Amino acid sequence: MQIHGVLLDIDGTLMTGNEPIPGAETAIRFLQENNIPYRYISNGTRKSRKNVLKKLERLGVRVSIDEIYTPAIAAIQYLHDRNIRICNLLVTDDLGEDFQEAGIVHNGDASTVVVGDAGDRFTYASMNAAFRSLMQGGELIALEKDRYWKDVDGLSLSAGPFVTALEFSTRCTAVVMGKPSPHFFLAAMKDWNVQKKQVLMIGDDIMTDVKGAQDAGLLGAITLTGKCRHDEIRNSCVTPDMEMKSIEMLPSLLESL
Repeated sequence: MQIHGVLLDIDGTLMTGNEPIPGAETAIRFLQENNIPYRYISNGTRKSRKNVLKKLERLGVRVSIDEIYTPAIAAIQYLHDRNIRICNLLVTDDLGEDFQEAGIVHNGDASTVVVGDAGDRFTYASMNAAFRSLMQGGELIALEKDRYWKDVDGLSLSAGPFVTALEFSTRCTAVVMGKPSPHFFLAAMKDWNVQKKQVLMIGDDIMTDVKGAQDAGLLGAITLTGKCRHDEIRNSCVTPDMEMKSIEMLPSLLESL
């Protein structure tokens, strides 16, 4: 097994909240010093890419905004390709800045509905407006469909339950931008001249990160510093290509290969 590229989840893998997980800085420096291409690939849909960059700077290593790939960036490209400029953006105000800068305008009555982890903006009124748009033949775009994530104060609902509610009520199927969409993984590494089986995706979600990467033809590694536990791995029927207690194990694992 040879690893010539690494995709890194952020929350639960490199950081908990705004605090780096011990060993994360060392792992990134190892990749930099050994010229192994890597990219931060996050399903987080609360923060703009600029604020994700500020968060990653806490790692204590050089970080470029071009190294960050998010569902919002994928969705913006999807909308541009279809010449869609007006959407019902059910996202946080912070994430809305990414869309605004890209020329995507919010309108609560728009037929195209984009749903991320909107936090407190998930209200009856906002969900009902999205429901009405979709019932009139609109398209549902899900930035991600994670069930939950690990915040500093514990497990918290992600966008998935709200996307599923809209799918159930309207009988439509969301187009998913982020993980586990195979296109998302492949788009994040599209400028690398490496084979898919030489790219390792590291994350804390056995289905979204590991199975999603494997379905895309990549290798998948699970880390146990986030929301995933051993019993969840056993019950998932997914076999990770690697398992690590923490990202701090990455240098030694890559050296052993």
